[in-house]
Amino acid sequence: MVLTPERGAGVHGWGVYIPRFRISMQEIAREWGWPDHQWRALGMIEKAVAGPDEDSTTMGLEASLNAIRRSGVNPADIGAVFFGTESKPYAVKPSATVIAEAVGATPLTMASDLEFACRAASEGVKASIGLVASGMVKYALVIGSDTAQANPGDVLEFTASSGAAAFVIGPSKGSAAVFEGSSTYVTDTPDFWRREGSRYPRHGEGFTGEPAYFAHIIGAVRDLMEKLGLKPSDFNYAIFHQPNGKFPLKVGEMLGFKPDQLKLGLVTPFIGNTYNGSALIGLARVLDYARPGERVLVAPFGSGAGSDAYSLLVTDVVEERRDKAPTVDYYINDKIVISYSIYAKYRELIHVIRE
Repeated sequence: MVLTPERGAGVHGWGVYIPRFRISMQEIAREWGWPDHQWRALGMIEKAVAGPDEDSTTMGLEASLNAIRRSGVNPADIGAVFFGTESKPYAVKPSATVIAEAVGATPLTMASDLEFACRAASEGVKASIGLVASGMVKYALVIGSDTAQANPGDVLEFTASSGAAAFVIGPSKGSAAVFEGSSTYVTDTPDFWRREGSRYPRHGEGFTGEPAYFAHIIGAVRDLMEKLGLKPSDFNYAIFHQPNGKFPLKVGEMLGFKPDQLKLGLVTPFIGNTYNGSALIGLARVLDYARPGERVLVAPFGSGAGSDAYSLLVTDVVEERRDKAPTVDYYINDKIVISYSIYAKYRELIHVIRE
């Protein structure tokens, strides 16, 4: 067993929120005239759509309440709240303080909004591990939430969706899953960006796959396994960032993981790419089913670009926490299918000018 600082922290509670509204890939393709073979290549079925009264903060709050309920932790003992998103409702005003106040963690807590594309929440996970393991805080709450935007008719419109995940991280004792180690791999890679004032993000096409997504996840995961002396077969589950339904399967194969190790954590085909919720909702789904003693790998990714890799060992506590909050599958199955016109209305793709 390799002794690492990360072993001083673990996941005490996990929770998600996925909006009920769904739009199918066929509906989007019909609207823009995309041939079947092009959208089917994404490995997608449908995506979640936030309602007109939902944003990244409200979704993050729902996920947080589920995570705290599952953990059994007194919110007053939460010493740090991190909110990761790339779709804040305010340009200048933290969402972390809104959520901290709503769950009852204020005023004696630190609260920060984080930014690193889809990896912002993962930054919060790593910071929380350090704060908890060092004894600076007893518990930390990490939220990843997005109402991802995409230019209508662009390939991103097929995948960019809405959803949130939250985790209560605390001491390894009493946790449902203990962190065994972590690794981070970052470079300056221009694969995806949105300039100030731009309504929709842009993607760097040729940079998106090999130089960005694959290179960074592979770099982080290989370094983690080398540090811990582990190999792909040592993991029961592997979850990777999920920009579509195909990339996670491909990177898993490149790293030597089997399809069965990836299946449970692959949620994007059913709800879309929730950006900061992507890999974390997959992790939550794995914790909904994982058994004590099983090992989990999770590797979020953020454009710009960087990836973190974490190894977690599931404990006996996981079984007593599951039924305290709705599961990921509950949210996946609780859905209302909508038309493109309703989707456009809810996501304000149509701008009405009133004089």
